[in-house]
Amino acid sequence: MLQIRDLNVTMKKDLRPLLRDFRLALNPTDRVAIIGEEGDGKSTLLKLIYDPSLVEEYVEWSGEVQRQGLLLGYLSQEVGQEEAQLSGYQFCCQEEAFLESSPGELASAAAQLRFPKELFYTDRPVNSLSGGEKVKLRMALLTLRRPDVYLLDEPSNDLDVETLEWLEEFILRCGRPVVYISHDETLLENTANVILHIEQLRRKTLPRWTVARMGYRQYVEERLGRMEKQTQLARKEREEDRKRQEKILKMEQQVQHRMDTISHAERDAVARLLKKKMKSVKSMEHRFDRERGDMTEFPDSEEAILVGFDGKLSLPMGKPVLDMSLPVLKAADGEKLAEGIELHVRGPEHICIIGKNGAGKTTLLREIARQLLCRTDIKAGYMPQDYGETVDQSLTPVEFLTNSSGEKAKLTQAKTYLGSMKYTPEECGHSIEALSGGQKAKLFILKMVLDGNDVLILDEPTRNFSPLSGPVIRGMLAGYGGCVISVSHDRKYIEEVGETRYELREDGLRKLVREG
Repeated sequence: MLQIRDLNVTMKKDLRPLLRDFRLALNPTDRVAIIGEEGDGKSTLLKLIYDPSLVEEYVEWSGEVQRQGLLLGYLSQEVGQEEAQLSGYQFCCQEEAFLESSPGELASAAAQLRFPKELFYTDRPVNSLSGGEKVKLRMALLTLRRPDVYLLDEPSNDLDVETLEWLEEFILRCGRPVVYISHDETLLENTANVILHIEQLRRKTLPRWTVARMGYRQYVEERLGRMEKQTQLARKEREEDRKRQEKILKMEQQVQHRMDTISHAERDAVARLLKKKMKSVKSMEHRFDRERGDMTEFPDSEEAILVGFDGKLSLPMGKPVLDMSLPVLKAADGEKLAEGIELHVRGPEHICIIGKNGAGKTTLLREIARQLLCRTDIKAGYMPQDYGETVDQSLTPVEFLTNSSGEKAKLTQAKTYLGSMKYTPEECGHSIEALSGGQKAKLFILKMVLDGNDVLILDEPTRNFSPLSGPVIRGMLAGYGGCVISVSHDRKYIEEVGETRYELREDGLRKLVREG
């Protein structure tokens, strides 16, 4: 089975270490979830395990990865640019297992993933498929290969709720070890039995990894419990140290005052005693100084420090935000997706639109953004699913946040906010294109905070945030005083942020009744 020993990985560009002395032995029943903050090397590790040539341009590595005799099945996070131009059928024909599969096997694979088998043969370019359709098609091709080990980079991204439930069942029942990255907390809770947590501490200069053979929820709870206990102990020891220092200072002051006020008659005899006492106090002070070095440290963790929206920001109840009557919703190629769409939004509503992959949710959100971004009575911000849709990715994060303004106050504010989101000075100077999906997502959130948007249009806002950052993002948006119009498949997001929910169907939007 797959074994990794003494693996060291370092970024070539800035010599930042991603992993040090990493070890992992994969067991036949392991379902290993890799978690960590954005840009910490999760995808790099998965690529390196599968094929080191995929990372040789940007990292150096040493160590041992034993994969001899194993057929590894790898699902990348994105489709390559050249492959994305191919038709669905041409894309599938690149997979030998597809060419060798019978029509019945193809039909079975399509049925499992709940998509029409005609998608295998479509003439539509891969880049015209919905995000969920791309994932389903690629997962189907991967299952046809029947690998010994599955390596899945964000398989849950863009999948509708129904297919997410299939994915959970697949991970649990495939009979093969699975190593996967996911930001879907519900999926992690329901599937993982091993947690691999990769962290970058001390402003991304110190890598740390943890392998815990337990479920995700247990890992998070035990980790938080240890951190809370360590924090309480560190605070207690520092409070005790403060009291000792005050006591010593008071003793020193008393002895010094006595020495300063000693009479000439008693100077010799008493002075010797006072000097002896002062020496004893100084000795005690030195001993406490040495003990201070052994005090419990505060937990060193990489929790994302996220800024929040202005608590005073709000929209008046009843404020008209959107009155949409759309007879027909069409895809970019003219295909009809839905008809008879009616959506009326007032005041600080938090709306979440759900629906199956390919239903047209992203297309609908683009139309909503088109109508709202030009309004002057509201300040709308738009976070697309494809970040490159609205952003020049050659810009640096600072240029993006300041609209390329060189104004000193804006530059300082942008750098301060980026620092609060754990961006290093080096990352602030990189192009947006070079950043991870999660880092790009943070930029959009920061931009909306800085711009003071009172209407947020969000397409899958949590899809690239780590599961440890997810609760913070959801809490921020749940408490937001403005209007939120969003699309999501994230079950926790839908529950916590989507106060009003709609399902997009072929016959329009249907308002859903919240359970409980």
